[in-house]
Amino acid sequence: MTLTSAPSHPQVFSPAAVVASCVGFVLIGALQALYGPAIPAFREEFGLSPSAAGLGLSAHFVGGVAGVLLFDRLYGRVGNRGILGASYLLMAIGAAAFALAPDWPAALAMSLLAGLGFGGIDYGLNQLFAVGFGHRSTAMLNILNAHFGIGAILGPALIGAVGAEHYPAVFLGFALANLPLLLCLRGVGDRAPKSSGTADGAGGPVLARSLGSVLAVFVALYVMHVGIEAGVGGWEPTHLQTVGYSAGIAATATSVYWLMMTVGRFLVAPIALRFSAETIIAVSCAGMTVCLLLAAVPGLAPYAYAGVGLFIAPIFPTGLPWLNRAAPRARRAGAVVIAASMVGGVVAGPALGKAIEWSGIRSVPLILGAVSALCLTATFWLIRATDRSR
Repeated sequence: MTLTSAPSHPQVFSPAAVVASCVGFVLIGALQALYGPAIPAFREEFGLSPSAAGLGLSAHFVGGVAGVLLFDRLYGRVGNRGILGASYLLMAIGAAAFALAPDWPAALAMSLLAGLGFGGIDYGLNQLFAVGFGHRSTAMLNILNAHFGIGAILGPALIGAVGAEHYPAVFLGFALANLPLLLCLRGVGDRAPKSSGTADGAGGPVLARSLGSVLAVFVALYVMHVGIEAGVGGWEPTHLQTVGYSAGIAATATSVYWLMMTVGRFLVAPIALRFSAETIIAVSCAGMTVCLLLAAVPGLAPYAYAGVGLFIAPIFPTGLPWLNRAAPRARRAGAVVIAASMVGGVVAGPALGKAIEWSGIRSVPLILGAVSALCLTATFWLIRATDRSR
């Protein structure tokens, strides 16, 4: 446990800009979640196979990775307002053009364009929140990313309410909702403070000779934990039905899993003001591992998956301030791990699918539990590596 005192810190966000940033994360969460429920309408309108229809989300993720890397190149060279403004516009234009696309290739191109803006917002706001609130950055990042979860819950609910066949109207409405946020960018500091590398009660900057290893393990941690997140979200319904639950209960349990991820980030915000990022992530990985092992017991599975959502929630936002403290001179470290998290979401599906082919549906929680144990091992390694460099 670490108690910290708040040093004076330059203000990066006005209160209105903080609220607008949270709304922006609701919108990017909704955008990512809109593609799946709209797949039946894609298939009917464009005459697509299931795999072809699924390319909409894949194009979005490809654009997201490109957006993270592109806007990282501009970070520090172009003002923060310019980066975020361009990202909001790209996402709005891409979403609107996707809704109006005359054919599927054009729709995929527009999905990629919207993803480009998505990646810029995801990277830009995460990076600014990680360095813009001093000792409160971990708490603020958890609050910011909790709003992503709100959007991910609301997006499918909106498609369900209006009907998948009306997806163009939903995407157009989403595009318009981005535009008012441009007016709030004046409350964002154009130059963010650099990470000082101070420990804030946690591990200090790593030595240059250790930097590559630390970054590699951070990337592995992010790829694995996002793979678990996507794996549970994608395979929990199938696993629960395989062990005897009805389709309705399985779907409800999966919704609860995503809800618990959102709740977990709000709950950890005050905790992050008293405990170090390392402690929070270590406890999260341990709890996640235990819950995944318990999910192999049919009678406990729905409740255990909810526990996974609660424990996995803080890992993504809490790791970024730790990374900035451990590697303050590695300017692109944040972009690398955020891009890696997106790659983890893309790779998780086929990789887990292949493992399930070998071992069966009932092994889903055990496979994911083994990956979670690797996350815990990586966390302990990072704690030792950063402590040695204090």
